[in-house]
Amino acid sequence: MREVQLPNGQKVAALGQGTWRMGEVPSARAAEVRALRQGLDLGLTLIDTAEMYGEGGAEEVVAEAIAGRRDDVFLVSKVYPHNAGFDGALRACARSLKRLGTDRIDLYLLHWRGAYPLAETVRAFERLQADGKIRHWGVSNFDTDDMEELWDLAGGSACAANQVLYNVAVRGPEWDLMPKLKAKDVPLMAYSPVQQGSLRAGTALDAVAERHGVDAYAVALAWLLAHGGVIAIPKAVRPDHVMANAKALELRLSADDLALIDRDFPPPSQKEPLALN
Repeated sequence: MREVQLPNGQKVAALGQGTWRMGEVPSARAAEVRALRQGLDLGLTLIDTAEMYGEGGAEEVVAEAIAGRRDDVFLVSKVYPHNAGFDGALRACARSLKRLGTDRIDLYLLHWRGAYPLAETVRAFERLQADGKIRHWGVSNFDTDDMEELWDLAGGSACAANQVLYNVAVRGPEWDLMPKLKAKDVPLMAYSPVQQGSLRAGTALDAVAERHGVDAYAVALAWLLAHGGVIAIPKAVRPDHVMANAKALELRLSADDLALIDRDFPPPSQKEPLALN
């Protein structure tokens, strides 16, 4: 199993499962639960969700999927910015815990920056840690200047991850954000790692996929994992899609593969604003 190390030394799965848009359509729930369980069976033991996803519906899907195997899962959820004041974050976490059917969240993230001071949110996260409600905390959609501001705060160095939009077609974080995170041993969690399935056809991804006997999305995920310090969280509902994603764990891209991908998806040549999705 390929793993990524958190700043405190704990290792987590480098390839997990996302749940954005889950929990929105009741008729899809059974398929969503099956997909998450299938992913767990294949070693995709990190599950990412948020109170925003389906307004709590995704957390309820996750609860059903992990029932009876909570200890096998590294569970990530996120708090809305408008709930990220001290008291609001404590209440939001309590609601998420109830929906998730668990007594702790392994990694609790601020979904994006809002009106509340970062110091207040950090203080809330520290209280939640002290109370055993969360094990680690982190952030999402933070660019380099946001991270530097956070690290300058009392307690800010405890940030365990930053979840941002990053994939083979959106490489802006490589310019300065990723080097800063790596210097602090903070993993980057890549959401929309296959650009919601919209990566261009007929590119190097297809050529490399044919060479290795996998699909292009497995190549895109393997490309992320090859960077080290990156956790990818693709969403999948169809069984064949889950299987295809899991194949990225076995795929080792060669220098020629990586050069070919760079040709079609070049790295940034200057600072780019952090992309959002």
